[in-house]
Amino acid sequence: MYFSESLGSSIQNIFTHKLRSFLTLLGIIIGVFAVVTMFSTIYGMKTLINEQMKEMGWNNSLIIYPSAGEENVSSHRRHRFRRIPREVKPLTFEDYMHIKKNVKSKYVYGQIDTWQKYLFKDKEENLSLRATNNAFFQSKTYNIKSGRLFNSFENLNSLKVCIIGYNFADKYFEGKNPLGEKISVGNLRYKVIGILDNDKLNSNGINFNSWQRQRDLEAVYIPLSTGAKYLRSNNAIDYLYLQAENENEFSSMKNSTRQNLLVSHNMGHDFSFNNIGALMMNITKEINEKMNQFNITLSAITSISLIVGGIGLFSTLLISINERMKEIGIRKSIGATDYDIFLLFILEALTLSIMGAFGGIFFSTLLIKIVSSLIKFSFPVPIEGILLGLAFSLFIGLASGFYPAYKASKIDPIKAIYYFE
Repeated sequence: MYFSESLGSSIQNIFTHKLRSFLTLLGIIIGVFAVVTMFSTIYGMKTLINEQMKEMGWNNSLIIYPSAGEENVSSHRRHRFRRIPREVKPLTFEDYMHIKKNVKSKYVYGQIDTWQKYLFKDKEENLSLRATNNAFFQSKTYNIKSGRLFNSFENLNSLKVCIIGYNFADKYFEGKNPLGEKISVGNLRYKVIGILDNDKLNSNGINFNSWQRQRDLEAVYIPLSTGAKYLRSNNAIDYLYLQAENENEFSSMKNSTRQNLLVSHNMGHDFSFNNIGALMMNITKEINEKMNQFNITLSAITSISLIVGGIGLFSTLLISINERMKEIGIRKSIGATDYDIFLLFILEALTLSIMGAFGGIFFSTLLIKIVSSLIKFSFPVPIEGILLGLAFSLFIGLASGFYPAYKASKIDPIKAIYYFE
C-alpha cells in the first residue's frame, strides 16, 4: 500500500466518524493552545521589559558625578595625589558643551535638580525645578503636547524660559492654556514655551517605573545654561548623562569621556562614573534568565493538558481497532502487510494530532491578538512557540498511536474477517 493511499484512508476514516474525531481533536487543541499561549505570553513579557528599559534610556548609559577622587585610581596613585594640594573642580556647563562636541554618543545632557517654592492660590508649594537640555526629553521618550522645546539661542544665552510637565499643567492650569504665561518659581520668573505630553510609555497599562516618570511630568524644566547661571555658582551642574548608540560603542564612549574630562580638569580625578548601563544589562539578563526558567516550568505544566489529549487519542485508536476488524482482515487478505496496517493507524494518529495542533495555534494566535488590542501592546507569536506546539503534538501523536497501530498490524486476517460472526 502506498503512503498516499494510507494517508487518504486515514483522513477518510477521520471524517467518517466526525463526532469522535472532534472530541479527540478537542483535547489536543486545548493542549496546544495552552502550550503556545503560555510560551508566547512569557516571550511577550520579555520583549516588553526589554523595550521598556530601552525606551527608558537605561541601556548603555553612563552618569558622571563630581567626586573627590576616581574610584578606579590605584591606591598608590591616590596616596601620591593626597600629598599634592588639589582643589576639587565641579562639573560645569562648559564640561557639558565640551563633552557634547568631542564625544560620540546617542544622547548627552547635563542636569541640575532642585526644589523651589511655587506660589499657587496664596499658598507656597514645593516644586521640582530641573535645568537640562532637549536630549533629556528625547532619551526619556517625553513628547511635546503643545509649544516647543528649547532652541539653541535659549540654551546658550541663559534665557528665562521653561517647559512644564503634563501633570504640572493639569494641576495648576486646569482648563487654561499656559503657553506664553509667566510663572514664578523660587526668585525668578519663567515664560512657558512648551508643555510635555502625557506618559506614552505607560499608556498600555504596564506601570514601568511610573512613580519616577510621574515626578518627571510634575516638574518644571529650564535650559541647562539658565540653571547653571542662576541656581548654581561658577556655572556648576549636578551631573552629566551619556548614552551610547549601542553596546559596541559604549566602552569607546566611556573612555573618550574620561580622557576629555581629565584634560578639562587638569588631570584631576574629581569625577566618578555611575555605569547604569552595565547595571541595567545585568538586571535585564537576570530577568531574561528567570523568564526562561519560568517559561520551561509553565510549558511543562501546560503540556499536561496535551498529555490528557494524547490519552484520549490512544483510547480512540484502541476502540477503532475493534470497529475496523473486518477492514483489517480484508486488507490483509488482499495483500496488505503488517507494515501497511501499522502505517494506516499511525498516520491517522499523526493526522489527528497535526489537525489539533493547527487548531490550537489558530485559537492561541487569535486570543493573543485580542489581548494585544485590549492592552495596546503587540504581543508577538514567536515561531519558537509554534514549533514547540507542533513538536509536542507530533510526539503525543506518535506515542499515542504506536501501540494501537502495532496491535492492529499483528491481528490474524482470518480471525479479523470472522470477528463479528
